Amino acid sequence: MITKEMIDRINFLYHKSQTEGLTEEEKEEQKRLRQEYVKEIRERVKRELDSIKYAENSCNHCGHDHNHHHHHHRH
Repeated sequence: MITKEMIDRINFLYHKSQTEGLTEEEKEEQKRLRQEYVKEIRERVKRELDSIKYAENSCNHCGHDHNHHHHHHRH
């Protein structure tokens, strides 16, 4: 879970890396925190996309599932 403390620590390590540099331990911590952060964001996006897909498939107003294309012909 992404916490304010986690984001604060990521930001602190970033700024320290730009000014005085990081120790090997801090570099490892920064890498681990960034990976954890990105993983959480990916999971959030996936859940959001899955919920959108579910909502679209649940919408059945035309009497068909929505895994096809509607073809409109002009007369």
